[in-house]
Amino acid sequence: MGKLFKVNDNLFYTVNPQVSRNTFIGAPVEDAPLPIYDDAKDSLPLPVWDGHDDLLACYDKTWQIAFRNLRKPNAEAGFVSNFIDTAFNGYLFMWDSSFIVMFGKYASRIFNFQKTLDNMYSHQHHDGFICREICESASGEQFTRDDPASTGPNVLPWAEWEYFCSTGDLDRLSRVFDPLCAYHKWLQLNRSWPDGSYWSCGLACGMDNQPRQTPGYDAAMHHGFMSWIDACAQQYLSANILCRMADVLGRADEVDWLREEAALLGKTVNGKMWSEEDAFYYDTRRDGTVSGVKTVGAYWTLLADLVPPERVDRFVAHLDNEKEFKRPNRIPTLSADHPDYDPTGGYWKGGVWAPTNYMVLCGLHRSGYDRLAHEIASDYVRNVVEAFAKTGTVFENYAPERAERGIPSKDDFVGWTGLAPISILFEYVFGIHPDALAHRITWHVHTLERHGVEKYPLGDATVELICEARASDDEKPVICVKSDKPVTVEIVWNGGREIVTAG
Repeated sequence: MGKLFKVNDNLFYTVNPQVSRNTFIGAPVEDAPLPIYDDAKDSLPLPVWDGHDDLLACYDKTWQIAFRNLRKPNAEAGFVSNFIDTAFNGYLFMWDSSFIVMFGKYASRIFNFQKTLDNMYSHQHHDGFICREICESASGEQFTRDDPASTGPNVLPWAEWEYFCSTGDLDRLSRVFDPLCAYHKWLQLNRSWPDGSYWSCGLACGMDNQPRQTPGYDAAMHHGFMSWIDACAQQYLSANILCRMADVLGRADEVDWLREEAALLGKTVNGKMWSEEDAFYYDTRRDGTVSGVKTVGAYWTLLADLVPPERVDRFVAHLDNEKEFKRPNRIPTLSADHPDYDPTGGYWKGGVWAPTNYMVLCGLHRSGYDRLAHEIASDYVRNVVEAFAKTGTVFENYAPERAERGIPSKDDFVGWTGLAPISILFEYVFGIHPDALAHRITWHVHTLERHGVEKYPLGDATVELICEARASDDEKPVICVKSDKPVTVEIVWNGGREIVTAG
């Protein structure tokens, strides 16, 4: 640090040297043709689930919409790679795109959805800042850098790590490491309080209108002088993922500052943002009191592995409480016992959203709650498919009390709702989790009907995974695994586990 970058005669800012290693800035603009769904569909992974024809139709329609939203980069707008549109307003969103690529990884051999994020990195400022909303058609960013709503949430490292686990793509990991570190550093320097905690606002955290601040502050645009629990947990998650990346890339000696930050954040979150009485993590106000607002954003702590073992059961129990988060369609983004909870959705005042559901499910899996994750995922996917059967499409969000679109919500939203019939189906209804670097799959079998995936991508292998129907959850599953490359599959069911190899 120390060198200044001149923006204009009156504006300078400090250069982060890692930005000089950002190879996306000024990269040649991609000119590859976009794939067409009708030509690509036979190469997509194919879910198998006897008796669930509506689900298979929803899966197919989701990919159709996704391929319809593919775009070529506009060089004048600073875009460098083909990408999938956020499907919202002609701008590319950091938060949305990070989740979209988490189902796009399953079609990476047809179209590299991950390269959507290239267009975020290509817009990185010299001090590490990346605007969260970038115009696709002309040069321009939706927010100035000092606007509280200008950037976030920092989920880019998680999106890249999930892709790496599925593909084993070391080259991409090495390319994204420096811009991700520089962005994390910018947030540390510009979005933190003296105790190391982080602030955000409704737009910057992605949950626009949640009633988290005290009266007098704008929910979308003000930080309310609070420490935001999701922002803190995301930075903790980012720091630890960047350290893992550094280990893989042989750059572990460069991330001591991230290890130090993670240690400080762990103490701050667990010391100041936990209510022992409520067994919940809250935003904290400037006077040190907790907000008392139960937002799904608190569960970023579970994904980030921030929750001490003695607290986990009580914290997770809120997800299974019918007065809070266990509604007919799970998981509402605001607890049902809040006075502003909206049974029709109300956007983030109770709406059920694919990205937050996926985050919670990943956290449950990481913490060993695979049965609860399967239950929540099955409930959510059932509601999405039931709404699809009535309307022929998928929506931006859903109502928490019935299998209907949320009010308000956009239709044909792929968009991050592609997570529901693709990633959430594969990973949490079926229970299939990849580790491409180890050529390994862990399969938590809970579903009783015949199910599985054909043409499942694992690194450079193509795998077929089929489980025959069972009479009960305790029955040992009969599994068929085929692969064109060596692969190990660990099968886990109620009361047993087994290793199967193929290829």
